Amino acid sequence: MEVTIRKMGNSQGVLIPKPILAQLGLQGSADLQVRDGVIEIRPLHRNPREGWADDARRLAAAGDDAPVWPELSNLGDDQLEW
Repeated sequence: MEVTIRKMGNSQGVLIPKPILAQLGLQGSADLQVRDGVIEIRPLHRNPREGWADDARRLAAAGDDAPVWPELSNLGDDQLEW
C-alpha cells in the first residue's frame, strides 16, 4: 500500500488505516523501532503483573496487607516474599 508522508506539526508521519490497526491489535500506544532500514510498529506486550511488587511493598508499608478473609489463609502465607 502506498502512503503519503505528511507534515504533522514539527514532524512528519503517515496515517495508518483503521482496518490495519485493528488487524494488528494496535490501540493507544505501540512500540516503534527501526531495524535494518525498516520502520517497525508493534503492539506493546506488557507484563500483566508489572508493578505488583511495588504495590505489595506500598500496601505492607501502609499496614494494609492483612488477608481479607484471615480464616482462609494458608499456612506459611506470612512468609511469602512479593
